[in-house]
Amino acid sequence: MPMSPVELSDRFEIGEVLARYALAVDSGRWELLDTVFTEDATLDYSSAGGITGSLAEAKDWLAKMLPSWPGRQHLIGPPLIAFDDDRAEVTAPFSDTLAPSRDTIRADTKGLVQGGGWYHHRMVRTAGGWRSRALVLEQLWRTMQ
Repeated sequence: MPMSPVELSDRFEIGEVLARYALAVDSGRWELLDTVFTEDATLDYSSAGGITGSLAEAKDWLAKMLPSWPGRQHLIGPPLIAFDDDRAEVTAPFSDTLAPSRDTIRADTKGLVQGGGWYHHRMVRTAGGWRSRALVLEQLWRTMQ
């Protein structure tokens, strides 16, 4: 069955939310996370050894932890989206690289971390557009030098 224009628009907007998440985490522009999550969101990074907490707690944790890797890039794949009126369950594959430098380094450099898994979002339509009310990171693999 063909998708309606509204569903196509919603899918595009959710893709933009996921892209803003990756940009915020990789660039350290933590204020962008306010355009990704609702104020009452919970974020669960426990499968990767991180915290489970509020948006404010997660922003603080990310801001303290990620500067150790100035070279960061998250690639988020095409999401699977199941809509239920103004709610959506969103699952998207990801891979990430955390590098101890933004310069060219050898693949066996100490501190280089690579991994992948799934981001599971529970999204809601808000007055400001689609936002994630809950994020659960499901870490499937991780390599570290």
